[in-house]
Amino acid sequence: MRLLGRDFAWGVATSAYQIEGAVDVDGRGPSIWDTFARQPGRTVNGESGAVACDHYRRWADDVAMIAGLGLDAYRFSIAWPRVQPQGRGAFNVKGLDFYDRLVDGLLERGIAPHATLYHWDLPQALQDLGGWGNRDTAFHFATYADAIARRLGDRLASLATHNEPWCTAVLGHEIGKFAPGDREPQLAAQVSHHLLLSHGLAMSAMRASGAACPLGIVLNQSGTTPATDSAADRAAAATEYARFVRWYMDPLFLGRYPVDAGIAHYPEVRDGDMALIQAPLDFLGVNFYTRIWVSRDRPERPAPMALGQTDMGWEVYPDGLRELLVGLKDQYRDLPPIFITENGMANADTLADGRVADQARIDYVRRHLEALAQAKAAGVDVRGYFYWSLMDNYEWDSGYAKRFGLVHVDYATQQRTLKDSAHWYRDTIAAVRHEGARADQADASDQAVPGDRVGGASAATAAPAAATGGMTPAEAHHG
Repeated sequence: MRLLGRDFAWGVATSAYQIEGAVDVDGRGPSIWDTFARQPGRTVNGESGAVACDHYRRWADDVAMIAGLGLDAYRFSIAWPRVQPQGRGAFNVKGLDFYDRLVDGLLERGIAPHATLYHWDLPQALQDLGGWGNRDTAFHFATYADAIARRLGDRLASLATHNEPWCTAVLGHEIGKFAPGDREPQLAAQVSHHLLLSHGLAMSAMRASGAACPLGIVLNQSGTTPATDSAADRAAAATEYARFVRWYMDPLFLGRYPVDAGIAHYPEVRDGDMALIQAPLDFLGVNFYTRIWVSRDRPERPAPMALGQTDMGWEVYPDGLRELLVGLKDQYRDLPPIFITENGMANADTLADGRVADQARIDYVRRHLEALAQAKAAGVDVRGYFYWSLMDNYEWDSGYAKRFGLVHVDYATQQRTLKDSAHWYRDTIAAVRHEGARADQADASDQAVPGDRVGGASAATAAPAAATGGMTPAEAHHG
């Protein structure tokens, strides 16, 4: 794993609605997930993120826990309704102050803060006006993004606009599985465009205001595998890849939607939209969990599952990460640096005698890190890895039934317990760093000449690059 590099960022990820709780505290407004979870039958046991992991009150202890794991990066999301309750108009000072404290607390412990502006918790007040189906929401988002960049951008290691817009569009507006629970394919297509437009408008606004941190977007992506070599299956796999990956990558990097995505309704695109969407990215976040197994003639045909499946029923297929990343490098020119912003597994964990023995999760992460190292060796510019997630949390429509965390949470007491995987992750990172430090010392000894400083750079000048996964200020403005 030393192939990942000495400036590689090692982290964990969370999102606001899944951990913060305190949904009616200090001026936070309601979100679409507060509304959705109250509707009968929408979530397992009618559960919501009203309390979740109580991170809003326990954030300092959680930051100490992150530091104790030896991590140098933490990805979190900002709750739009906490900082701007109506989604437009006045901002909430107490909400902004919370994220100020969180960012400063991370920095004090040497942890680089990586923030995401939108992880699905749209202010309900904007949903009442049409939500992401209303083009105006894209402009409100840009105003919100600009305010956050001005407030926190001088201290963030990165700032992403959206997390997984596919989920917002498809799961939220086509399938109805996620908030706001619509089932309208034509609306979903338009929502996807407004999400990308809001990204472009936000990038433009933040750049114009002189945002100090690297800016990007986070997409969930998977390669598609035809179940057989039949023409039908190969065509179905290509169509699914266009719908899942290229639907977002093509506008961002090529300025157009794929014509072979097999959808009945394409969104309305106005003059100038695509130019905004193509705003240069400083980084691309990739969330990867599994591949998509496609069979047109036998849709019930299961994937091989040679390495088993997670508690979500997703195939464990680590090589899919390498395949995906190498494919992106070959398909899109001038890709910015990539962060693996989410990767992890839900496991049927049990706490026994103060211990959670989750060997399956250790195997999952180890295999994916090996695949990531192979992708980097193949020329993919990967700068960091964020395990999803730091701790067990509210898992959307699954409620609290699925556990993704490195840290076990007893929701009744809020007791946190490090799982075996947390200890393994901490020790693995330490070993990789130690090996890298020894290699650096050997290189310095070989290259040093009388009068030179061994190592070439002081800790003060090296630290900023390490904190952002090796992105220097010049590299941050990619393109």
